[in-house]
Amino acid sequence: MARPQHAIAIRDGFPVDSALFADAGPYAPIPLPLTTRRIDVGEPLPDGTDAVLPVDAVVQRDHRAEAVAPVVAGEGVLPAAADVMEHVPLRRAGERARAIDLAVMRAAGIKEATLCLPKIHVTWGGDARSEMIEAALVTIMRMTGEAGGVVTGKSITLEPALGESETDAVIAVGGTGNGRRDAAVRTLARLGRVEAHGIAISPGESAAFGFAGARPVLLIPGRLDAALAVWLLIGRHLVAKLAGGQGEDSATTLPLKRKVTSTIGLTELIPVRCVGGTAEPLASGYLSLAALARSDGWIVVPADSEGFAEGTLVAVRPWP
Repeated sequence: MARPQHAIAIRDGFPVDSALFADAGPYAPIPLPLTTRRIDVGEPLPDGTDAVLPVDAVVQRDHRAEAVAPVVAGEGVLPAAADVMEHVPLRRAGERARAIDLAVMRAAGIKEATLCLPKIHVTWGGDARSEMIEAALVTIMRMTGEAGGVVTGKSITLEPALGESETDAVIAVGGTGNGRRDAAVRTLARLGRVEAHGIAISPGESAAFGFAGARPVLLIPGRLDAALAVWLLIGRHLVAKLAGGQGEDSATTLPLKRKVTSTIGLTELIPVRCVGGTAEPLASGYLSLAALARSDGWIVVPADSEGFAEGTLVAVRPWP
């Protein structure tokens, strides 16, 4: 339905036919018709009017209202269908519903909308517990929610999480390596199937992906830098796809301050600091906590590249 359905006032004042007041001024006031009644913001314009004179452009003289300023057609008026055109959607299927979209829908009088909110079970992947793994787990939970997923699930470990059918996907943090207590991949192989283990991304080489029944399962390393890389390169796109959309990206293009080298066949995430209009690479391979804290964003070296030369324009994306 079009919004508004009829022309309405977008300022308080007096609805008039603008052609009658084109020459109004303080030394040539023009009387308003006796039938003119003041209207407020949001009220429909009476028939035969096409503008709204502001309150301070009208004075009272001898019990008559007079215009002391001109007005043009459309001034102070929101035309019919100016907010929302009929049969033109505000948002399309697959697009993310932002806070501004919900506000617009409410303002437009839309009472119901169908949203896809995938339920993602984020849990521990292994038996090991540390401040590093806990930081990675909490970060993944927060970013899952920001990506449009609903973090859910009653189990705090991987095995029971794989058996919970009410969730749409499982993300487990930690336990993806070959350590004595790293059993995440073996657990997935036993209760579901592993499609890939040892993904060619850096950091995050020990990540794994598979299914428990029809539900996708992403196993993320417990090291913070690896968890961030796997989430940014894989996880956020998984959640966006389950929500019916695409991962949204915002980036700033800057020249590299110095060259970056990489290995063919490996997709690499590099933290960068933005300084002096350039992107300065801070680390590769292992991304220290200090490097992450000093960085302003990250860039990607694709698998088919050996790196970037100094001065190459790169897309710097902000951290979540």
